[in-house]
Amino acid sequence: MSLSGAQVMLECLRREGVAHVFGYPGGSVLPIYDALYDCHDIMHVLVRHEQGAAHMADGYARATGKVGVCLATSGPGATNLVTGIANAYMDSIPMVAITGQVRTTAIGKDAFQEADITGITIPVTKHNFLVKDAADLPRTFAEAFHVARTGRPGPVLVDMPLDVSQQRIEWSGDQYPQKVDMPSYRPTTRGHEVQIKRAAAAIAQAARPVLYVGGGAISSGAQAEVTELAERTNILVTTTLLGKGAISEAHPLCMGMLGMHGTAYANHAVHNCDLLIAIGARFDDRVTGKVDRFAPGARVIHIDIDPAEIGKVRQPEIPIVGDVKTVLQVLLKHVEPRPAGEWNEQIEEWRQRFPLVYPRDGGLYTEAIIEHIGEATEWKAVMATDVGQHQMWAAQYFRTRAPRQWITSGGLGTMGYGLPAAIGAQFARPDERVVCLSGDGSFQMCTQELMTASIYGLPLIVCISNNRSLGMVRQWQEMFYHERYSHVDLEQSPDFVKLAEAYNCIGYRVTTLEEFRAAFSAALEQTNRPVVIDCSVTGAENVFPMIPSGQTVNEMRMHTRLEELRSAPNADPEGWSYDEEDQKLSQIVDAGHGGARKEN
Repeated sequence: MSLSGAQVMLECLRREGVAHVFGYPGGSVLPIYDALYDCHDIMHVLVRHEQGAAHMADGYARATGKVGVCLATSGPGATNLVTGIANAYMDSIPMVAITGQVRTTAIGKDAFQEADITGITIPVTKHNFLVKDAADLPRTFAEAFHVARTGRPGPVLVDMPLDVSQQRIEWSGDQYPQKVDMPSYRPTTRGHEVQIKRAAAAIAQAARPVLYVGGGAISSGAQAEVTELAERTNILVTTTLLGKGAISEAHPLCMGMLGMHGTAYANHAVHNCDLLIAIGARFDDRVTGKVDRFAPGARVIHIDIDPAEIGKVRQPEIPIVGDVKTVLQVLLKHVEPRPAGEWNEQIEEWRQRFPLVYPRDGGLYTEAIIEHIGEATEWKAVMATDVGQHQMWAAQYFRTRAPRQWITSGGLGTMGYGLPAAIGAQFARPDERVVCLSGDGSFQMCTQELMTASIYGLPLIVCISNNRSLGMVRQWQEMFYHERYSHVDLEQSPDFVKLAEAYNCIGYRVTTLEEFRAAFSAALEQTNRPVVIDCSVTGAENVFPMIPSGQTVNEMRMHTRLEELRSAPNADPEGWSYDEEDQKLSQIVDAGHGGARKEN
């Protein structure tokens, strides 16, 4: 039968099992939207801004592991996707972005709404395509989805000129490739057997090993393997921001997140380890600080599917290129059980001595909000966050139990990401509770997507940590810029309750923890309407621990009220942190013994 290029595109999406497309129409994609008019098996979600479409596709992909799909018109529509594409690229999220383009005869002639989107996105896509013949669409889409989801996942862009969408070709269905063969793209999935055996031997010989697990373990679906390796060897695990969920954070071998705002004892463990086993992690600067002082006495095993990451920041003694899950399955055949020893006891001592703390004086604190969200949902909620202080507190206090439960912008740190990403996750997992934790600054970046959530009747719960400022920027100005608070005051934000109601959502404003609990309980009763809870929290709170950018564990800054808060009746015995005075007594200076000595 004869189909237009737009209809062929939809057939390609069907072959890839696409159920949702997040998009916004415009002139160059009108043939695609005309084809969508008769399409009933692929749901098109009409967003309110193209950036929202990209973030929704991103959130959908993180929540499912499938390829997210977004669609925008040429020119400004396409360029509005760029932030979302870059966000997905930094965090290795599988996405196919489809953009309209001016007619092939007008390309390069500054036509109305023309932008060289393939040129613009070269640095932030795994690959992109400019299709000039509708007959090439089946191969193009097969390759686009294959590249997006295999190897190190990432976004791929397909640019479709208007006349290609209109062009008619004969379609039998046989044109869609059963198997993609790209000689120039063949990721290595199986690790080198000799290197894996070397890694097993190094684990057996190590006295102070640590597992350092990143987002690659989530992409690979390797939670079972990571957990089994930790349990068999009694090696404690620390994760990156994107690695949360690679092992249950309720597991006694989990140390929580490491890095700039990671737990104090996870950072000390890494600083003093003699073997660092990096699994699907890229040694990000927010983790390492000053690279030459990061795990200074450790040999490094680095497992990653992307060979470009091996040695990019830290040269490993034992590099293994391959899929994390596949490599760990082989490694587990060679790793012998090992008992917990003095090293584990030392880390447990740090865990008890340096708990995470915050005031429990009846005030409304973001940390308490996060803990209640976890408890009220039995730690089963999908948590999507924006970027800022609330994000770091959520990383510390929302203790994930499973992979793909934690959705946040890591590498790019995109304010405005949380709400649309949560919407994408809610479409992906309609029967599960999705919570968006945002800040009063981040929320206003993409607040218009409340309309999307409202129209589609999503039972999304948005909790705004409203401290009336750009909190993380304010924290840095306080700590590093002599309290010169330049342009971080958000006292003039809108009334978020009225704003929610204007978008036909339910709005609550709370000022105490008791009020929040009541509002959140009411929100959990909603099944087809978004709820926004404006939480007026203490404004001057800072996130601790904190290792200043480019510095080391020895410069870690801690909560100044540790002793007082740790001994409080409601103190959390499972948390972690310590204050600046304690720090003077606990500088870890001897990597050979993992001990502490008093500094004069």
